[in-house]
Amino acid sequence: MGLVRGLVLGLSLVLFAGMLAPVSAVAGGRTLLHPGQGAYPRLIRLEHGGLGRDGRIIAVVNSRDRAGHYTPVYESLDEGRSFRRIGEIRDPEGRGGMCCGTLYELPERVGAMRAGTLLWAASYGHQSGPNRRIGIKVWASRNGGRSWTYLSEAARSHNHDGVWEPEFNVDTGGRLWLHYADETEAPKHAQVLNRISSTDGLTWSNKQHTLAISPHRVRPGMPIVRRLPDGRYYFAYEICNYGDRFCDPYFKISADGADFGDPGKPGTRVSAAGGKHFQHAQTVTLFPGGRNGTRLLMVGQIYVDAKGKPLPGNGRTLLANDNFGSGNWYEVPAPVHVTKPYDNWCPNYSSTLLPVDGGRNVLQIAADYDSDRVCRAYFAKGPAS
Repeated sequence: MGLVRGLVLGLSLVLFAGMLAPVSAVAGGRTLLHPGQGAYPRLIRLEHGGLGRDGRIIAVVNSRDRAGHYTPVYESLDEGRSFRRIGEIRDPEGRGGMCCGTLYELPERVGAMRAGTLLWAASYGHQSGPNRRIGIKVWASRNGGRSWTYLSEAARSHNHDGVWEPEFNVDTGGRLWLHYADETEAPKHAQVLNRISSTDGLTWSNKQHTLAISPHRVRPGMPIVRRLPDGRYYFAYEICNYGDRFCDPYFKISADGADFGDPGKPGTRVSAAGGKHFQHAQTVTLFPGGRNGTRLLMVGQIYVDAKGKPLPGNGRTLLANDNFGSGNWYEVPAPVHVTKPYDNWCPNYSSTLLPVDGGRNVLQIAADYDSDRVCRAYFAKGPAS
C-alpha cells in the first residue's frame, strides 16, 4: 500500500463530540468505559497541544462492531472520574482484524506535525485469511482526538507472520521512532523487537534490531518507551521463553532514545522481593515520588511468585520503583481488580496507568471478561503509593 499522504476520501473522520453521555466512576469499584468490546486500553494526558487542550485525559481501546474492528476515543476533563466519547478511528483494513494499538502525543514538531499532534498506530489484517500480510498503520489527530487522518503504513509483513505492538518515541535529535514486535524473521528468530524512524510520519527507514536473542524460541515483545526527567529513555519489554521463565518484564535505559545497546543482551529483569514478578503484557508509567522525584509504576497481566505460581494479589497488584528500575520493586494496590488473570488476550492484558490528582492517585484501565464472555474495559483510580 506504500506511504499514502492523503487517503482523506472518507478516511479523515470528523466525529461528534459528546455523542454519548459521560460514564462516571463508581466509588469503591470499577466502571465500564465502553459498552462494546474493549481490549488493549491506552491512556495519555495532553501536555503539548496548546490552549484549551492541555491537561485533558484521552483514553482509547481496541473494539469491534458489525462493520469491523475500530478504536473509540474517550476524553476525561475531571482527572479520570468520568469519560465522554469524542471520536473514533476506523481504518478500512479493520474489517480484517486489528490488534494492539498505541496512542502517543508528539512532544515537539516532527515534519509538518506540530507538538500536541496525537498519533495512533495498530496492527491490521491478522484475520484476513491464509495469505494475510499484517501492516502497522499510523493515523494522526490535530484536535485532541476528535478527528483523525491516515498518515502512512510504517511496516508490512512480507509473509504470513505478524508485526505487532507498535510504540512511539521522539529521540533527543527530534526523530520519530516506531518500535514493534516482528515475527517475520523466522526461522532464525521466532520474534524480535525492531525499530524504524521517520522525520515526518510519512516515510520510514529500514528496520533495525533493538532486541534479537538466541535461541530461536526466545521472544522479546511488547515495547514501552518513557522519557525520564533527566532526558534518558526507559525502554520496557517482555522476554518470553527465556531461561526458566515464561514472559518476564525487562528494561534498558537509552541515553538518546535512538540507541538501545547490544540487541543480543537481554537487559535487566524486573522483580519484587523474593522473586515475585509479573508474567506477560507489562506497561510502565512515570509518576512523581521517591528520592529521585520519579516513581516508575508497572502493571502486568499475571502476578506470580519466583516459581511462576499466581499469587493471592494476582489481578489486584501494581509494582513500583523509585530508582529508575534498579533493585527490587515494591507492591502497590491496583485500582481495577481483575478476577484471576491468566495467559489470554483479554483479562488484565496490557493494562494502562496514568498519574492523576497531582500524582497522588493512579488511574487504571484494564480489560476483563464479563459474564457474557465479552471482553470489556473498566476504569478506576486509587492511591499511587
